[in-house]
Amino acid sequence: MRVSIPTHDRERLVRALRSENRPDGLIDLTLLRLEPGEHPALIKQSVPAHEGEILADGKPTIIDSVRKSTEIGIAFIHQELNPLDNLDVAGNVYLGREPTKWGLVDQARMRADTKKILDQLGLTFPPETPLSRLSLAQCQMVEIAKALSLNARVIIMDEPTSSLTLTETERLLQVIRELRSAGVGIIYISHRLGEVHEIADRVVGLRDGQNAGGLTREQITHDAMVQLMVGRELVRRSHEPNTAVMKPRLKVQGLRTTRYPEKEISFEVRSGEVFCLAGLVGAGRSEVVQAIFGTDPATGGSVSLDDQNVALGSPRSAIEAGIGLVPEDRRHTGLLVEWTIKDNISLPSLHDFATAGLVKRKQEAEAAAVESKAIGVKTPSIDVAAANLSGGNQQKVVLAKWLLRKPKLLILDEPTRGVDVGAKAEIYDIMRRLTDEGVAILMVSSDMEEVLSTSDRVGVMHEGSLSGILGRDECTEEGIMRLAVGRT
Repeated sequence: MRVSIPTHDRERLVRALRSENRPDGLIDLTLLRLEPGEHPALIKQSVPAHEGEILADGKPTIIDSVRKSTEIGIAFIHQELNPLDNLDVAGNVYLGREPTKWGLVDQARMRADTKKILDQLGLTFPPETPLSRLSLAQCQMVEIAKALSLNARVIIMDEPTSSLTLTETERLLQVIRELRSAGVGIIYISHRLGEVHEIADRVVGLRDGQNAGGLTREQITHDAMVQLMVGRELVRRSHEPNTAVMKPRLKVQGLRTTRYPEKEISFEVRSGEVFCLAGLVGAGRSEVVQAIFGTDPATGGSVSLDDQNVALGSPRSAIEAGIGLVPEDRRHTGLLVEWTIKDNISLPSLHDFATAGLVKRKQEAEAAAVESKAIGVKTPSIDVAAANLSGGNQQKVVLAKWLLRKPKLLILDEPTRGVDVGAKAEIYDIMRRLTDEGVAILMVSSDMEEVLSTSDRVGVMHEGSLSGILGRDECTEEGIMRLAVGRT
């Protein structure tokens, strides 16, 4: 397959097969040829088709709609989920392809067919479960089930494990191996290089919208993939803890969340340190930080910053106190994706640029441009819509809007989910710079390597409780996992 594509953001490469987006500037990209049962993996950036041709079974094929791609056997699992919360699992899996009986949707058949796919993926929730009751990780698995229901010959998976637990990831990788054995071609797009190394037959590296080269199975190593993605060897640095005496900045006392209302959690975060909340998915980590910020209600307890009480349930109070939150789901709760970079960065600070209710647009733009440049957002203009940025650059925009406010405490919920290794290194540099300036960082992370390399202290949660706090010298993968499963 050979196509010419416009350069912009990485997640749009896969949409080249579907012609879903407007063209931009052009480059020439030699992509890949899929053999039956082969499993190549794509890493890094790419975008939608504009010129060239797509060959299916050796014949030129015009794909001008999602329906057309489905007809020729292409299924697509999106990185950014768009589930219909008002439907159940079966309704989402067979959306637009519902089986009918006597002119009506055959619910029994649809749910029975969905149950077979859920069993294949090792999922225990029933097909009649409303999507609104599922976690982000479970919704990701529903998207995967939807792709499998198409019986596709080629399945494109864009960061399919970014929201999954370790067990779910292992099951998905096993399903991929089974599909490969059955002759299905998989295009696997991921920044998790360990997964790529484990299952890829070939790797195609994309950098700045161009083909940066390829690797055969024998050539696939972590360093070789990083070299393709960023064009240089990354210097591996670990977070150096602040050895100065640090005073407590955030104090959480007896906090109870709506998910675990019977459990109390207490801890402190010191100025100039990275305090990480670790644990298994569902342990209640995100609920704790959302309760601190006020986006989720707390059922009890207190939060103070620099010994000043922060009103629970009030994001405004948290922001005014000097707290910023980078949420887990940046597209839905961290950004207004249809707004520009400038408008997103300045949004929490609009009152700083306003007089008598009127925003001084020039000052707003200047401040947003300075922050965007300082944090390394790659964009031709701050007037570009956030939706058109790569995942890593979107994450930088979310960071920039809080850095503009010069926070005392920055909460990072899965700060590097769905970003490439280059952007990940840049985010770690930003974290180091902030702690050097005395900012306290409260991080939630499921990435064990990230937890061990960036944290000064780690609080491990299990079913809504803090099962232990480990100092930097005590942190090991085994020690964290023992606490995560409730063992002391």
